[in-house]
Amino acid sequence: MPQRLTIAGPAGAIEIATDAPANPTAVAVIAHPHPLFGGTMDNKVITTLERAMREAGAATYRFNFRGVGGTEGKHDEGRGETDDMIAVIEHALAAAGSLPLWLAGFSFGGAVAVRVSARVAFAQLVLIAPGFRRFSDAGMGAPIDPNDPQFGAPGVHTNANTFIVHGDLDETVPVTDSFAWGAPREVPVVVIPGAEHFFHRKLHLVRDAVSRMIR
Repeated sequence: MPQRLTIAGPAGAIEIATDAPANPTAVAVIAHPHPLFGGTMDNKVITTLERAMREAGAATYRFNFRGVGGTEGKHDEGRGETDDMIAVIEHALAAAGSLPLWLAGFSFGGAVAVRVSARVAFAQLVLIAPGFRRFSDAGMGAPIDPNDPQFGAPGVHTNANTFIVHGDLDETVPVTDSFAWGAPREVPVVVIPGAEHFFHRKLHLVRDAVSRMIR
């Protein structure tokens, strides 16, 4: 059963849910979708992702961004949320010891995880329909610039440490953004046919894709 606790964060307490197999071989920290649109660590895509990563051997840490649930603070457009995720990572690594770090996120949380991946040493990055446009200078209505430095310096993300899962019917985050970001990095994009942004009735395919791809 997952354990719920709070830790100290940069804007106050951070609410965490953690679970682990008997002998974890990695630590996974997972970020949820946009807080202002109902995103929480109990989102079904997040819990599906958590289960797949735990079954792959990771001690998992879901958490609520600032202003959500028992986490203190106010929404900060991704800046403070990046700091929140790093605080959870520091706690998780201190609790688990020297295990490889897996990062993951869905939608807004995926974009935050990419930002975090520029600041910590990670072994694996799992992105589910990452919402890059939330942080793009061009705004929500324009395609992303895959060479924007805030989306990762050259060489940080490769086919060896990163992959994306995206639905081909996603009405919120265009799958073309994942292709655009992944192409120059040679990061694979797993497309779930018939899936929209929240993967209704397709969560089993998300779980299967993550289980097959993660390493």
